[in-house]
Amino acid sequence: MEPVDGVPAHGSPAENLFALLHRLAAAYCLVLGVLYWVRLVGLYDGALWRFDLMPLHWQVAAVSLAVMLPFAAVGLWSLSSWGVVIWAVCAAAETTMYAGFADLYGAEPLRLALHGAIALAYAVLQVLLYRERRAREA
Repeated sequence: MEPVDGVPAHGSPAENLFALLHRLAAAYCLVLGVLYWVRLVGLYDGALWRFDLMPLHWQVAAVSLAVMLPFAAVGLWSLSSWGVVIWAVCAAAETTMYAGFADLYGAEPLRLALHGAIALAYAVLQVLLYRERRAREA
């Protein structure tokens, strides 16, 4: 199989973990995106769970994330570097919403912890992959 964005199909354990992380993050983004769409179309019977009943700040956030999260999922699933960038934008937006403006959006500590864990795992795997590449070149 051909490499995708420099990651071989059957590579080292770090490369395989890197691909697995991307796929798990993609599934997580897809679930979050669907949850935002559920909120937008009003399938859930809760307070402010329909677009026309949401305050403006929720309308902007929900529409933006409902579009960007599935887009990030596609990029992450295909192991493309742009998927990580779109995920990072979404994670930053949700961190700002749920940590910086918790009085408007509520608190979502589990979601923030998952975003942080994904970012940390990504950084650790990037360092491991860098070291592997350097060792192969030496």
